[in-house]
Amino acid sequence: MAPSGSGSVKRSCQRVLYWIPVLFISIIVCWSYYAYVIQLCIVDLLSVTVVCLLAYHVFFIMFAWAYWKTIFTKPMNPSKEFHLSYADKELMERVDRGESQQELLRRIAKDLPVYTRTMSGAIRYCDRCQLVKPDRCHHCSVCDKCILKMDHHCPWVNNCVGFSNYKFFLLFLAYSLLYCLFTAATDLQYFIKFWTNGLPDTQAKFHIMFLFFAAAMFSVSLSSLFGYHCWLVSKNRSTLEAFRAPAFRHGADKSGFSLGFSKNLRQVFGDEKKYWFLPVFTSLGDGCSFPTCLVNQDPEQPPTPAGNNSAVKNGDNHPFPAKPLRESQSHLLNSEKSWPEHDVGEDKEKHGMP
Repeated sequence: MAPSGSGSVKRSCQRVLYWIPVLFISIIVCWSYYAYVIQLCIVDLLSVTVVCLLAYHVFFIMFAWAYWKTIFTKPMNPSKEFHLSYADKELMERVDRGESQQELLRRIAKDLPVYTRTMSGAIRYCDRCQLVKPDRCHHCSVCDKCILKMDHHCPWVNNCVGFSNYKFFLLFLAYSLLYCLFTAATDLQYFIKFWTNGLPDTQAKFHIMFLFFAAAMFSVSLSSLFGYHCWLVSKNRSTLEAFRAPAFRHGADKSGFSLGFSKNLRQVFGDEKKYWFLPVFTSLGDGCSFPTCLVNQDPEQPPTPAGNNSAVKNGDNHPFPAKPLRESQSHLLNSEKSWPEHDVGEDKEKHGMP
């Protein structure tokens, strides 16, 4: 029992340590609020206008809201249909690793909307969670769970960034960047006065100096990170997929899930633009299946349910793979102005189609 108790204490200590980066960010933000509002605007009564003070609070509230949602939104895990049944688990334990195990996994996955493979072409399976991984799902070693559309595990929010909170993470980056830029811009004139001895000799002088340095420093790092994730959204890729392209039966394809800029944006932010800038969940789909731009259908997957055509076509009559997509996602493939004709031609040449 001693090793078990020791392991429990170790895990508890790790959970506490994981909150240190979040605590650090929270302290910095609280201090910045005190330095700007109390010291800069109220105590020294400097010429910061009411409009600036209102704008500051708008950025502060939106930043805090998005940060809170990113931290405390629980990452989504694969649904029960992807978990192995008790009988299948027993079979997996009895069969040898290799082709026999893959044959069993192919039988289990044949009725699931799974189209990605390992780099060797095998079914993606998680030994720890004992499930067939949905497309874009990965196992997080920190959370010790499989996370739907996992992007990365972020220590600054002590949470996995994935399907359920990726929009919140993007808004957190956007509003924190705006907050830092606004703080640095409105504090700049007083920062210059500090070095020209134009400020009264009070405690606020040091808050003004460090506030500008902190806001400028975070602005630089946040702008590069936010720009990178905007690029990922435009390409419909996660951070993991940017480093290792998802593999399909025909091979790795870094643009396999890209539907065009507009559809890629809507997949993260949803169809209703009035909610795009609010930290409320509006992403399309269920996180277990995703439409792709691939032309050739996976022969091992089942055909579309009865009543549907064997291929979905857009306004230009271009065929797309018949997939058991969820209703909230399938309309992405049916809307107009998607995949120009030359792109389809390039895909055909790539896959050796006539």
